[in-house]
Amino acid sequence: MAKIRILLIEGNRLMREGIAAMFEGESDLRVVAVAEDGNAVSQLKSVRKNPDVILWDHELERENGQRLMATLRERVPAARIIAMNISPEQLDIAEFVKAGVSGFILKNASSSDYLKTIRTVVAGSRVLPPLLTNSLFTQIVNLALKTADSSPDKSILLTNREREIIGLISEGLSNKEIADRLHIATYTVKSHVHSILQKLGLDTRLQVAASTRRKGSE
Repeated sequence: MAKIRILLIEGNRLMREGIAAMFEGESDLRVVAVAEDGNAVSQLKSVRKNPDVILWDHELERENGQRLMATLRERVPAARIIAMNISPEQLDIAEFVKAGVSGFILKNASSSDYLKTIRTVVAGSRVLPPLLTNSLFTQIVNLALKTADSSPDKSILLTNREREIIGLISEGLSNKEIADRLHIATYTVKSHVHSILQKLGLDTRLQVAASTRRKGSE
């Protein structure tokens, strides 16, 4: 079985060594390159095959970090990006999503959290730490208040079920998967999604997912 190839970008030496060591006993994971910061691009030249996953320390200097992400997205567009060292109170999740981030790992994440996040993202899903859900939901509402075509009071009047569905959309679940999770009909989920889009002034599930990662639910 082909191993998941990982490019690790971490500014702290001890963290780099610790994270890299975490994968040594995993049969399906392999760190193919390790970088401190911007030298990640040069590290790619020594790798025979492009990485499947990029573990990125988001605490690297902001401007350089954004530039690096843009470069890596251009060089290895198929790679999944996971932002590490996120704090529960983080307010710029949307910026990470725009940069192409597919998953997030909290500062106090366990080794099992790292492994699960990597495998889930490679499988095609997005991963949002549960602790970020509430703050992200607050962000999506704020975004709706600022940019939605619908009036602010409509953006606020989301039902508990709609908020629940928003959270599941942010996990990357399809309508059918949401229906199975909530034990309701798929057409009912579609109806809720339509209502959510109208209330938040959005056009597609992708916008909901992107906004949601800012706010923590969609």
